[in-house]
Amino acid sequence: MQTTIDVRGMTCGHCEKAVKGALEGLTGVTTVEVHLSAGKVDVSYDDSKVSISDMREAVEEQGYDVVA
Repeated sequence: MQTTIDVRGMTCGHCEKAVKGALEGLTGVTTVEVHLSAGKVDVSYDDSKVSISDMREAVEEQGYDVVA
């Protein structure tokens, strides 16, 4: 499956790495592509192993806001 997450507060390369690392650390996430200027993150994942709410939590734990 694939989803796009809207993330507020990403402004630099460090932000991009923090969000990407948090998502890639989740079991079931296969690819993460961060679009810094657009504030969007494309995620490919196995929905039997990880949920969108898990991904949202991982991003929010890094200090960023996820827009529903």
